[in-house]
Amino acid sequence: MRLFRTLLLLLFAGLCAEADGQTVLTRRGKPAARIVVAAGNSTDRTAALLLQRFVREASGAELPIVQGVKIRKGDILLGASDTLGLSDDGFRLRTGSDSTLRISSGGGSGSVYGVVSLLERYLGMDYFAARVYTLDRRPDIVLPRLDTADNPAFRYRQSQAYGMAQDSVYRFFLRLEEPSDIFAGNLWVHTFDRLLPTERYGAEHPEYYSFIHGERRPGRASQWCLSNPALFETVAARIDSIFRANPGRRWISVSQNDSDRTYCRCEACERVNIEEGAPSGNYIRFLNKLAERFPDKRFSTLAYLFTMQPPRHARPLSNVNIMLCSIGSHREAPLTETATGREFVAALEGWSALTDNLFIWDYGINFDNMVEPFPNFPVLAPNIRLFRRHGARMHFSQIGGSYGGDFSELRSYVVAKLMWDPAQDADSLMQRFMNGYYGAAAPYLYQYEKLLEGALLASGAPLWIYDSPVSHKDGMFNAACRQRYNELFDRAEAAVAADSALLRRVRLARLPLLYSELEILRTERDRDTAAVLRKLGTFERYVTDFGVETLNERNNSPQEYCKLYRQRYLSADRSSKALGARIEWIVPPAGKYRTLGEESLTDGLFGGASFADGWTGWEGQDGAFILDLGSGQEFSAVTADFLHQLGAWILLPRAMTCAVSDDKRAWRPLGRTELAEDRDVPVKFVPVTVAADGPVRARYIRIEVEGTNVCPPWHYGVGCPCWFFIDEITVK
Repeated sequence: MRLFRTLLLLLFAGLCAEADGQTVLTRRGKPAARIVVAAGNSTDRTAALLLQRFVREASGAELPIVQGVKIRKGDILLGASDTLGLSDDGFRLRTGSDSTLRISSGGGSGSVYGVVSLLERYLGMDYFAARVYTLDRRPDIVLPRLDTADNPAFRYRQSQAYGMAQDSVYRFFLRLEEPSDIFAGNLWVHTFDRLLPTERYGAEHPEYYSFIHGERRPGRASQWCLSNPALFETVAARIDSIFRANPGRRWISVSQNDSDRTYCRCEACERVNIEEGAPSGNYIRFLNKLAERFPDKRFSTLAYLFTMQPPRHARPLSNVNIMLCSIGSHREAPLTETATGREFVAALEGWSALTDNLFIWDYGINFDNMVEPFPNFPVLAPNIRLFRRHGARMHFSQIGGSYGGDFSELRSYVVAKLMWDPAQDADSLMQRFMNGYYGAAAPYLYQYEKLLEGALLASGAPLWIYDSPVSHKDGMFNAACRQRYNELFDRAEAAVAADSALLRRVRLARLPLLYSELEILRTERDRDTAAVLRKLGTFERYVTDFGVETLNERNNSPQEYCKLYRQRYLSADRSSKALGARIEWIVPPAGKYRTLGEESLTDGLFGGASFADGWTGWEGQDGAFILDLGSGQEFSAVTADFLHQLGAWILLPRAMTCAVSDDKRAWRPLGRTELAEDRDVPVKFVPVTVAADGPVRARYIRIEVEGTNVCPPWHYGVGCPCWFFIDEITVK
């Protein structure tokens, strides 16, 4: 009797549901609806499989996917034609009087995002990271009557969530796209050398390349001579072949190589630069010619570094897309509130007055120290709203998408949500993610992030994309702050100690703090070496266990960092006769480095991977100085430590020469050491030693460094001045 009443109640509930226009997907773990794919295109098919998979996971029931059948009551129809008011990637969910749920797409991935929205709203899904999501599990799934539509704020949304390579479904819930989705031949940003490789065209056609400092400078980072008509025809032919090889694709990027100041200054190009008031004028004129040649295609080009400011006269044609980059702006406050940010905002206002085809490339990453806290969460929503308000319709947020980086998963989640709907509250999104991803540890991690943000603002220090923890050692990473941060992480770990998955996530989130402490401790003379070694051991164990592969954009490995740390920073050798020696400049270093170098060259502390930390630099010239040991000393070798960091235009010098004297008048040669050219990408510390045949005695040592001075053709800064940096001088 009880079973009979239960069956009647279930039947009555089902009838009422259908009568109210609800759609019943499953009953008692059995399928009660079909997924009907109207057109059979790949996007609708993907949406169908997505819905089928997660309904099965939630209820145990597998809804059948059918095509080419007559719609019946209670079906879910993918590919419905109710598209009024929908934009690309937009969708509509509407239940008919027959309880049929119709999912309409405005184009692009609209049907997929319609299914994602359905799963999030009615099955409790929230996708936090690769293969990490919530889902309400129940045998009966009944959807209410629906009539809702949604469009994205940006028609193209791109970020760097590393988890997308590990989990193809994760991407759908972030609602992100990738360049390969739309750009022919995956040609997007910095494409000059890919379109016309220097190895092929450089020797035969040097006239295609920039005229810099009196000569043509072919190179893989050299820009084009855009006033050259033969170059235009060569590029047009190449683009035509690319589109022919990629049927169905309409987008391509024709954009400057990744370098600053390498644009052409030949007479014809310079005339346009002056007339337009900015080098961007030449680029827009060139792109407009391509856009006229291929009116059915879309051309994207960068407004980046030397092309950031808009031209006076040239206006991009409607099929020329401007990708405006905020690379030079600081990140501690919204772009409208810092001097560097306001420079970008002025460019944004200028470009938005010229075109409504804007693509914003924004940055939330530390290229030099990816495993370092980067507390920029409060600026994300204001900046994204700023971009949208000025008419941008495409957005790439280059955030910390590397594994092991500061809150990488959280950052990807928040940015992705805001790119779809900038009106959302970023702080609420942060808390939602932390509660779902870190469990009981969430309140402590939230406090940590908020304290970090407040300490950064209170310090008044800028936050930028080539930052170093050492720059903040008296601010957000001072000793008192670090103690409080560690207390919060200790409590976070204790809260999830019984859950190995959550504990692992908390420890991965702690890694940037641990790295920052190590970076600061290496700059301190009065340190507990045993305690530092323990921290270093923990850091090494974590990065190895977690599989963290890189610390910076130049792919330096954490394991190599740990090895160098022990050798470079923890050696107890204080025998250098140069410790505390006075520096007298002959050819002084650039700008601020003159004062810094007077102490840092002989303080016994070695610089780190960022040139902003402890190094003394010369740009585009040789360097020379005298080391005063204070009295006559016996020694046989002088060693200088040089930084190799190609991305920052820091190249090793050609040679170092030393001479010695007792009175600074009569000099005796000590020796000369020459260096081989080094094209390796990773950051390196290179000691260069000049040694005598035997011991010498002197008070003064003259050190002369012959710099490379001009970036060679293979380098990013071809034809422009390059740097060399020295840190410690050792005399033994």
